[in-house]
This record gives sequence, structure tokens and C-alpha cells, in this order.
Amino acid sequence: MKVIVAEECGFCHGVKNAINMAEEVLAKEDDVYSLGPIIHNRDMVERLAKAGLKTVDSVGKIRSGTVLIRSHGAAPEQIAKIKKKGLDIVDATCVLVKRVQQIARELNRDGYKVVVIGNENHPEVQAVVGCGGDVVVIADESDLHKLPKNGKLGVVCQTTQSPEHFGRMLCAIAKEAFSELRVINTLCKEAIKRQESAVQLCKQVDIMFVLGGLKSANTRKLAELCKKVNSQTFHLQNWNELDKSVLFGKNVAGVTAGASTPEWIIAEFVENLADFDDSGNARANAKPLGEAED
Repeated sequence: MKVIVAEECGFCHGVKNAINMAEEVLAKEDDVYSLGPIIHNRDMVERLAKAGLKTVDSVGKIRSGTVLIRSHGAAPEQIAKIKKKGLDIVDATCVLVKRVQQIARELNRDGYKVVVIGNENHPEVQAVVGCGGDVVVIADESDLHKLPKNGKLGVVCQTTQSPEHFGRMLCAIAKEAFSELRVINTLCKEAIKRQESAVQLCKQVDIMFVLGGLKSANTRKLAELCKKVNSQTFHLQNWNELDKSVLFGKNVAGVTAGASTPEWIIAEFVENLADFDDSGNARANAKPLGEAED
């Protein structure tokens, strides 16, 4: 099978930095914790766990050692708890996420009601919320009722959202009642490059594969955008999840990957896919986008 890989895919700078920092601290220390998964990729998290990284969901579960702040960041309240317990901190927060946090602080300081366009359950957004006072999180038009009437609104966006969604939500917010509206573009340029590259590729292929964690926001966004253009789009975490029956009758496959997907996952998938022919009969449990468990 002919396989085409998107020009822009895989690890971004922020994820690379977080993984490098984790590996460095694990090489020197035995008692290392991550406050939540360091990145949203199960395979990478499992590899680091084998190297000694312990993932916990709260500071209260850490008694001693070093705490690695993941790429998505952590709220000031969490950082304060870590420091109060006398634990060492290694901060692997993406610089772009730190920028959003700082902007939220400044907007709040200047009297704006901070509005974040994004998913309120995503750790990046939760960390930003902790920096901006009484923050409003808007996922889509159904959340517009949360906006204060006639207030000063300072709007930022979760870094991995698409420009189209950001623009659509800004138009919707602009129709609401406000006294002042300040908008700062906090979208990640690397995420946008991956989105544009993936959409361009999926127009040229019979079937499209988006590789990455099912809980990865940027990977799910890639899959969502590709699905709109090519109905034969599948979001998988790795080669083992592929139901090879979806390949029958297809000649050209496209492959892209989220910003938290390791290179070895991509390489293995592409190699196996290129070797496939219609005589293959092994089956796994691939699910089309929309049927994947979250």
C-alpha cells in the first residue's frame, strides 16, 4: 500500500522538552512524580513509568521526592501545595501554555473578566483558570449564557483549538452585550501547522489515519477536521488497534499524528501499513472517529 505521511506531525517542541526533562530527572533521582499524565499519550506514559515516573492525580498523594509539572501546566494553588510540602519541582510546562497563564493574570489584574475558549475539563484550561481569577470557560455557543452582561471581556483560547473554532466563537461572543472586548490570540502555531497539513493530506488519500492518545485534545481535533473532509478517517493510538479490514480496497493511505505522539509509534504504523496487502487477515479493534472511547 502507498503511504503518505503529513509534512507536519508528531512531537511539538513543548512535548519534546517535557519528555527530555522527565528523562533527565529520572536518570538522577528515584522518587519522581508527575501531577497527571505528563502528556496525553498512553504509550509514552507507560514507557516513562517503566523508567520510574509515578503518575498521581493530586498533591496529597505525594509524600517526598520531586514533582514534575507536565506540559499542560498546573494551577498556582497546586504549585503552592507542592512548595508547602517541601517537595522539589521540575517545571516542564510548555512555554506557550505559560504565556496563556500570564496573559490571564494580566487581564484579571486590569479588570477584565477572563474568558477562555476551550474545554473546561482539559488540564491546560484548568491551569489557566487558576491564574485568571473568576474565569469563564466557553466550549461552544451553548455556553454563551455564562458571560456577564455589559462587562469588560478579555478573551484567550486553549492553545490546541482550531483557528476556525476560535473565529466562530469570537463572532458569537461579539454579538453578546459587553462594554469592552479584548482578544489575544493564544493559539499554538505548531498545532495549526499540523491541522492544515492533515486536512490537505486527507483530500489526497483513500483512507486517513490520525495517530495519538484518545484523550489528546490536539489529536482529537486533527481527527475531527480530517473526518469532515474524508469520511474514511480513523483515530488510533497505535498499530495494534487497527482493524485491517478497513484497508481492503484502499490503495493510498495518509498518516498524521498528534503533538504528543512518539516517533516510534508513527514509524511502526507507517512501516506495517506500507507492507500490507489484501492477503492480510489479522484483525484488531479499530473504531472510526466518533466511536472511540474517551
